[in-house]
Amino acid sequence: MASPSPLSETLRRLDQVVREQGVSSKPLDAEELAGRAALPVSTVRILLQGGAPPDDSVNDRVRMRIAALAEAEMAATGKRMSDLASDISERLGVSGYWARQVCDGKKVPSVELLHGLVEYFGVEEGEAFFTASAADALNRVLLPVLHGLEHPENDPVLALMDRYGVRSADLRAHGSLTREQLERLLEGVMRSVVPPDGGREQ
Repeated sequence: MASPSPLSETLRRLDQVVREQGVSSKPLDAEELAGRAALPVSTVRILLQGGAPPDDSVNDRVRMRIAALAEAEMAATGKRMSDLASDISERLGVSGYWARQVCDGKKVPSVELLHGLVEYFGVEEGEAFFTASAADALNRVLLPVLHGLEHPENDPVLALMDRYGVRSADLRAHGSLTREQLERLLEGVMRSVVPPDGGREQ
């Protein structure tokens, strides 16, 4: 019998730990996971449901993920594509036209340029970030989520949330709090660091 794939095993463990801890079973945010893995949202949804995404080549993966990183960079910095291409052109010593074609997902970069893009975008996983299968790319993003669920004692924020009763599967899955949850957490933090009435005035 074949052993389960790394992603299916991660999803199984995520489901198990969520059920064991009795927290909300709200689905993982496919859009956020897609952004972090540089995958199409539709592909992430298929993978989360245990399906198999459409076949792709390594070149397809590289082009798609560079385009996703370029889009994210422009959204975060307010740069236009022409600005981004010009910046990459200067940093990596390629023509502005070629840089734009690569960032648009229309051309596959050389190995040397791909290495330069790893540094430009600050991709910790190196070239493997661009070439990994969709399942492996999503698994890489989900593993820290799983680790945080299985070992909350290693996460000071989650430990503090437990202490003040605002532990939430939503935070663990998405790394964000609702306004109400954040206010409760901050209230708990303030109570723990601010002297009680009668202490030194602030």
